[in-house]
Amino acid sequence: MAWCEANSVDFVFGLARNDRLVAEIEGQLARAQAESQRTGHPARRFKDFQYTTRKSWSRRRRVVGKAEWTQDEANPRFIVTSLSRAEVEARYLYEKIYCARGDMENRIKECQMDLFADRTSAATMRANQLRLWLSSMAYVLLCALRRIGLSHTRFAKASCGSIRLALLKIGAVLTTSVRRIKIAMASGCPYQHEFRQAHALLTAAAR
Repeated sequence: MAWCEANSVDFVFGLARNDRLVAEIEGQLARAQAESQRTGHPARRFKDFQYTTRKSWSRRRRVVGKAEWTQDEANPRFIVTSLSRAEVEARYLYEKIYCARGDMENRIKECQMDLFADRTSAATMRANQLRLWLSSMAYVLLCALRRIGLSHTRFAKASCGSIRLALLKIGAVLTTSVRRIKIAMASGCPYQHEFRQAHALLTAAAR
């Protein structure tokens, strides 16, 4: 954090909770608990405050505490940031900026697990770089397929792995001629409607 501040780099970091932090949001936790018990649904409140550790931090910093009550228990969470209250309010900072990192991590995991981007066992750095580049290109293509061709299907929000297994890694008979390539799929293919619809939408987009 000190390095970021010294180099004009804004940050939003998760902050491990402790007794002092939880004590700061006791009032918000109590109100969240009361609302959750009244409605039967999870409830959350936010508190914006200045905080510093007893030893490790060099200065006081802005901390946002999420006081959440869910499934009959408290679920407090905290973040520390260089962004001021004037720049972004507490709830938006936590829910829209900080929590977005979770979806970013999911996209990285998609590349690693579904498209095998972590297979960098070649003997040279250049070969491994090429592997990563190809995995990235495959990810871009699958995202385009999901966004354009599968937007109105059950795969509109599917992972790359699900799309690969359901629509790409399937058996078919290919017949090529001078003018066309014919793909003959099994009549029992469970996703033939989605495949046909994706083909039509991608063809229309190409035109």
